[in-house]
Amino acid sequence: LCCECGTPIPPNPANMCVACLRTQVDITEGIPKQVSVHFCKQCERYLQPPGTWIQCALESRELLALCLKKLKASMSKVRLIDAGFLWTEPHSKRIKLKLSVQKEVMNGAILQQVFVIEFVIQPQMCDDCHRVEAKDYWKAVVQVRQKTVHKKTFYYLEQLILKHKLHQNTLRIKEIHEGIDFYYGSKQNAQKMVDFLQCTVPCRSKASQRLISHDIHSNTYNYKSTFSVEIVPVCKDNVVCLSPRLAQSLGNMGQICVCIRVTSTIHLIDPSTLQIAEVDGNTYWRYPFHSLCSPRQLEEFIVMDVEIIRDHKQGAGAGMKSNKHTLAEVWVQKTSEMDTSQQYHCRTFLGHLLNHGDLVLGFDLANANINDEFVNKMNPHHVPDVVLIKKSYDRNKRQRRRNWKLKEMEKDREGMDTDDERQYQDFLEDLEEDEALRKNINIFRDASRIPVESDTDDDGAPRISLMEMLEDLKISEDATGGEGAAMMTE
Repeated sequence: LCCECGTPIPPNPANMCVACLRTQVDITEGIPKQVSVHFCKQCERYLQPPGTWIQCALESRELLALCLKKLKASMSKVRLIDAGFLWTEPHSKRIKLKLSVQKEVMNGAILQQVFVIEFVIQPQMCDDCHRVEAKDYWKAVVQVRQKTVHKKTFYYLEQLILKHKLHQNTLRIKEIHEGIDFYYGSKQNAQKMVDFLQCTVPCRSKASQRLISHDIHSNTYNYKSTFSVEIVPVCKDNVVCLSPRLAQSLGNMGQICVCIRVTSTIHLIDPSTLQIAEVDGNTYWRYPFHSLCSPRQLEEFIVMDVEIIRDHKQGAGAGMKSNKHTLAEVWVQKTSEMDTSQQYHCRTFLGHLLNHGDLVLGFDLANANINDEFVNKMNPHHVPDVVLIKKSYDRNKRQRRRNWKLKEMEKDREGMDTDDERQYQDFLEDLEEDEALRKNINIFRDASRIPVESDTDDDGAPRISLMEMLEDLKISEDATGGEGAAMMTE
């Protein structure tokens, strides 16, 4: 019989029934029934004492582990059997845990008890978000520079950064003349950005640091780090003149080449032989070469006659030939000189695109004043009169037909150039023309634009197919407001 209430029970060391034993002993004594948990609303992370912030979804294993660590000290005298979440409203700022614990009481009897602990979510801004709000508080900056007139490489780089989400750790992005600055709260994030740039574009980097403060008692130093990244000053559609030594090492190709693409290397093509080569960043800085013309110096020519070269024999030691281009001999005339009989003869790699009467953009080397050490030393007979770059299409028609868009980074701009819009349109046209370039970029379907089609619009201009476009996902806030929607999404 139970010594308290006289109820018949199986024998146990305490000689008491479970109900009477619970009235005598509370094994959850000393365990708090309400605990505070700190949550940063900006980055949606929880504080794990003493100073670590971790990302946890509601009712996840990570959040359960974080809550139990808050109770670890007070639960040292009991044994945890089971723990689980009780459902609460996502925006109630309450998390409830149901715990089952055991403890040895009165002459070796083991008592098990189930109880609920309520965790109250307290808002607190983490150190990283403090730095973001302060805007000027940064530990490291990556200064990306390219000494060119055109920003095509920067537009390509921006899309790569967006695709790989490397802009999320930045405190601030500032666009200035000839480049962009990325500000970071830690040196490690800045170093990741530098490593990414070295893998995606041909460049070279330097690092420096400045001492801000020094604690002589704890021997700690506070530095601000600066990483300077210089991208090679060559863009797509630039005409370049290689040094004789570099041209020979690339398979005896001609010195006058056209840059058809800039990715992790510089892709060059010889317009007179279709020979292609790739120049990486290290090779470029050892044998540097510069662009002979800017995009503004390109002139419009009209094709008078085209003759495809079928069997072209390569010289000894020649490198790879391009299979995507066709070699042709072309007679062209400037559209500004149609009242004269002046025509130019040249070889081009655009034989698969050009027909009689087409408009094409090219660089007039015969009448240009070029100040380049390698061109000045070349045999004048080896310098072509005209280098054709790309076929010209009606820009207004292309813009009307374009039913896709790109995302952009949020950045501070200083001294906006009036030419930026034209350069951005050039980059969009390059994406339409070059399939290899756009496979590294996320292209989104623009639902707000309906392409206008007409019989006169089909001029053969390249387009991006619907298969290559992504749907732009937009998550709207629900009736609970921004905070509730964020927690529901989580």
